[in-house]
Amino acid sequence: MRLLPEWVEQEAVILAWPHQDTDWASWLERAQTTYQHIISAILQRNAKVLLLCDPSEIELVSSLYQDHSDVHIIVAKYNDTWVRDYGFLTLADEQNLEHKHTLEFEFNGWGQKFNATQDNQVNIKYLADLLQVPMFSEQCVLEGGALEIDADGTLLSTLFCLSNPKRNGDMDMDQYHKYFTEVLGATRTVILEHGHLAGDDTDGHIDTLARFTPDQGIIYQGCENRPTDPHFSGLHALGAELRHHFPEHEIIDLPLPNVLNSQSERSPASYANFLILNSAILAPVYQQPEDEVALSQLSKAYPNYEIVPIDCSVLVEQYGSLHCVSMQVPKGVLRNNLFV
Repeated sequence: MRLLPEWVEQEAVILAWPHQDTDWASWLERAQTTYQHIISAILQRNAKVLLLCDPSEIELVSSLYQDHSDVHIIVAKYNDTWVRDYGFLTLADEQNLEHKHTLEFEFNGWGQKFNATQDNQVNIKYLADLLQVPMFSEQCVLEGGALEIDADGTLLSTLFCLSNPKRNGDMDMDQYHKYFTEVLGATRTVILEHGHLAGDDTDGHIDTLARFTPDQGIIYQGCENRPTDPHFSGLHALGAELRHHFPEHEIIDLPLPNVLNSQSERSPASYANFLILNSAILAPVYQQPEDEVALSQLSKAYPNYEIVPIDCSVLVEQYGSLHCVSMQVPKGVLRNNLFV
């Protein structure tokens, strides 16, 4: 069994609706509007939505999607909306892709930075009963945003994230390599040592830094457009590191925007935090001069995909973006009668 790359056919995307008791309280209306744009983009790309929703928001959400049978509303309690890091992962038999199972891991708020008790219960409490395939639980602390894999089983992650002792104690990189092989089916694991964005609570998740393409390519969050930026040395070194490990790959860089939050602090706005959804790339933009260059680079990396820009400037107020708030569900995982 192997973790599936994001470009396999997807039947749904999991989202968790922002509500007053999450960190979105100060930007709630803007955040909810952004979520509506994301949901609309998903529904237009031959996919459905599993929408976790706090009881306080059920009336509003039901009114918004009462005519959309492709939005399955799940009454749920959760600490926050970064479902990429606590939603289940899907694996398939590489010899028979119809044979799948799902895995859920321990989530402890990115190394005990935030309370994640409710988030950690979402898979078993609300999602497992919606599946037609088994769900297994792993005791390892591991977030979906920390993993990137291609169709050959090459897995990317980052040293900064994995080495945080508040995740898995003194688990070393050799143990991670073995674990990723045994549990996720990785044929090769590359743990990157460079690149980190200021304000990133995840300790440098790979989905903010580097992503595979289906055509033996990697697109990464560069900084070549800002040679005097504090991020330049780390992100430039990331590019060199990727070229070293993947000499046969086409390596494409993304420009770095300079996005400040409402407290005038640098936000970890990354153009690499996009969602691959069937024949489309749902791409975060931030109302910055670099947006158009980023979209052009994404078109170069994914020439057979529709590039769909979505304004995620409010999401980076809470230090994440589009990929962070979403978790894809491949075809054949959900119960057949779920959307009727």
